[in-house]
Amino acid sequence: MPDHVRTADGRRLRVEVSGDPHGRPVFLLHGMPGSRVGPKPRSMFLHQRGARLISYDRPGYGGSDRMPRRRVADVAQDVADVADALELDRFAVAGRSAGAPHALACAALLPDRVTRAAAMVGWAPRDAEGLDWYAGMAPSNVAALSTAATDPERFAAGIIPRSAAIRSDPARLLEELREDLTADDRLIVSDNTIRSMLLRNYREALRTSPYGWIDDALALTASWGFDPARIKVPVLLWHGKDDVFSPASHASWLADRIPRATAVLEPTSAHFAALRALPAVLDWLLAEARTH
Repeated sequence: MPDHVRTADGRRLRVEVSGDPHGRPVFLLHGMPGSRVGPKPRSMFLHQRGARLISYDRPGYGGSDRMPRRRVADVAQDVADVADALELDRFAVAGRSAGAPHALACAALLPDRVTRAAAMVGWAPRDAEGLDWYAGMAPSNVAALSTAATDPERFAAGIIPRSAAIRSDPARLLEELREDLTADDRLIVSDNTIRSMLLRNYREALRTSPYGWIDDALALTASWGFDPARIKVPVLLWHGKDDVFSPASHASWLADRIPRATAVLEPTSAHFAALRALPAVLDWLLAEARTH
């Protein structure tokens, strides 16, 4: 199994595969900032489910080359290139947080290859008609994402030193988020196993550059390059009602437009509860494969 895959346009993507090497393939697309080593179920769980979990660093993160001016839609070609390198024809896709719109892109643009897609605690497009995009969002996220949308250079200038500080002490990011976390989220991120996974994830995400984070935010707040309403494969939208990083109204908007969407709204959960929900989401993604 190669730890790097070369894309059609010559970039290198750093890839990691865990679980059953002969299992049913599922791509797991990480958050922002994030990397291939982000939180995931234990290898034993994956083996028991017969799951082969594939994660990779989006361009500019960790060990993957940057792709300037990338759009959310560009993820589909990268996932297809990784799948081709692994000789995979069909696969499921899950994305958490900033990975969720990228999972939807794969569902929309790779309809003959994606069996099912799950979007967990994600966003709707910023130009979503009838959605107050910033309503219910924490002020810190409103400030960051509105700057990314309107003044990309100023956004990048703020992320570059912040990224360097988090790289040297990744616990800083959790401290920065702390006042916006619900009691449930605080409980989750204070778990020693999850906390160590998150800190390793943030350090690896920003190890080589801040541009994965910068390019993610610019892509999420610009035109995505595809219409979620055109998704034909089954989609699971999982969201916590108390999420202030990506408000639940975004999932509701998507559920109204994606024809084969199943929406799950957890009434007492927020953003980081998606980590706790991932095993059940993987079971849903793998259910389609079991029927064949």
